[in-house]
Amino acid sequence: MIQKASEPIAKSSSNSQFSIKAALEKKEEIKKDDFAEIKDENLPSNHFSQTDLDREWDIFLKNTAKTNTFLYNAISSFRMEKSDENQVTVKYSSEFAKSEFDRVSPEFFNHFRHKVNNFKFEIDYKTDLSIKKEVMTKRKIFEKFAEINPLLRDLDDLMKFDLT
Repeated sequence: MIQKASEPIAKSSSNSQFSIKAALEKKEEIKKDDFAEIKDENLPSNHFSQTDLDREWDIFLKNTAKTNTFLYNAISSFRMEKSDENQVTVKYSSEFAKSEFDRVSPEFFNHFRHKVNNFKFEIDYKTDLSIKKEVMTKRKIFEKFAEINPLLRDLDDLMKFDLT
């Protein structure tokens, strides 16, 4: 005769750590930025000059050139201008370069704020296509000189220069 168990012999399944039902019902908590609540009334706002900004930017670029050449090539054409007493304007050539700069801008501006002891200045970004670096190929250099001296074109036709 076969005996029947009144309760299951196997262990009952335990609840998992993650519950889909609980995750769906969970209300999303809005996290407030801790830094947004800091009042800037008590923060120092010492004067700084365009020279201070240029000097720190050059030092930052030199350090970046040593550590991350890809980032250096992306942001080396940026221009920093002190447009007002508490306003710094960053002029950039492309959105890609700006996205690369956004990753390291807190590091630069935090260092600069501590260096000049001014925590109240704001940063404004502007696109400036005139600062875009153009790669000068041999052909472009030749065309530039040919505008100055048209005889170079005749010489090119005669000698068939390889300007690739």
